[in-house]
Amino acid sequence: MNMPADPIARAAREIAAADGLLVTAGAGMGVDSGLPDFRGESGFWRAYPVIARLGISFPQMANPSWFRRDPRLAWAFYGHRLSLYRATPPHVGFRHLLEMGAGLPFGCHVLTSNVDGHFQQAGFDPERIEECHGSIHHLQCTLPCSEEIWEAAGTDIAIDEEHFRAVGSLPTCPRCGALARPNILMFGDGAWLAWRTERQTDLLRRWLANLAAGNRRLVIVEIGAGHAVPTIRQSSEYYAARLQATLIRINPRDHDIPGPPHIALPMGGLAGIEGIKRAWGNALTRPM
Repeated sequence: MNMPADPIARAAREIAAADGLLVTAGAGMGVDSGLPDFRGESGFWRAYPVIARLGISFPQMANPSWFRRDPRLAWAFYGHRLSLYRATPPHVGFRHLLEMGAGLPFGCHVLTSNVDGHFQQAGFDPERIEECHGSIHHLQCTLPCSEEIWEAAGTDIAIDEEHFRAVGSLPTCPRCGALARPNILMFGDGAWLAWRTERQTDLLRRWLANLAAGNRRLVIVEIGAGHAVPTIRQSSEYYAARLQATLIRINPRDHDIPGPPHIALPMGGLAGIEGIKRAWGNALTRPM
């Protein structure tokens, strides 16, 4: 195949020629939707000035111990995020990825460390999404007393914004009545119920195994996955090596790649996706 020099055009042609598309997304995927960037203390503290005054970092705040030490602060933090993610529509880049993946023989699958549920909100098949850090839209017991995970639909946390405290009743476990928490993998978390994510992992691996069994061509598009929490980057590179897939890495800062045939796009997620989508239509009409 005659490969164009322009990396965006090359990325578009890779996707057009693929049998399956794996989208891997880190925190940078949500920034273009208007979600806060927690990269570094400045970004986190801009979003939560009361927590900044307390001198609590994001890794310290995103710790399950707060549900025991100060549950009203814990639920102010997670309740605010739950409301924010519900109210914020996913940017148009989600739809572009969905459209490009829909035309492939094996379709599209998603692996994301984001807990915001935006891929589901954008119309991706929930059975084709792995949320490796869990989901804020699902709850579990803080103890936990059982393996039960339930949806957070109907859970609305009232917050005293001045003091950043949850007020009124807090979510409780339907089995034992203990305090509930989001089914999210937090820092230093020994109580996270992982079976929902493990099921999603199994579905992704089956999809990849079917691609490999048919010697089909996989392309991986990674958006907004930095070095700070390298889970998504490592997974992208692992699957690219294992399935001899082309990795397209979109990142304004951490855009380094393992080498050819992979493609680096040093730009924001939405800009990269929109550029690929514009070139994708042309790539479909050209001989491979």
